[in-house]
Amino acid sequence: MSQIFVNIPTADLDRAKTFYTALGAEINPLFTNDDAACLVWDENIFVMVLTQDYFRTFTTKQLADTKTTAAVLVALSRDSREHVDQTLDAALAAGGHEHRDPTDYGFMYSRSVEDPDGTILEFVWMDPAAAVGGPEAGGAS
Repeated sequence: MSQIFVNIPTADLDRAKTFYTALGAEINPLFTNDDAACLVWDENIFVMVLTQDYFRTFTTKQLADTKTTAAVLVALSRDSREHVDQTLDAALAAGGHEHRDPTDYGFMYSRSVEDPDGTILEFVWMDPAAAVGGPEAGGAS
């Protein structure tokens, strides 16, 4: 079994923790301190939000200014179209900004938001038939 750990920098760790917990992530206190917060989405997906100074200890590259530069698009699946909308509503209420208009392919629906630091998150629902058999199986033409 694989697990995914996404590491992102933040200018304000407390603000980031508030934002992500409003979207449904839980904080694992065993891996959270003044430099980092471990945000648990489920048993296999974790987002490590790191202060910018701490993030810099893991790379020699310059940090991207995510307010003006896209560095990564993180997409997380949701159980339904309604769950996508509920997650985006929570993100907007917690200080996020909708990144672009919703995308609706019929078999797949997504919305994206920028967190307060500018990192782009996408929340996606895909028809289970399309996930197994491709877009045509989900009714795409």
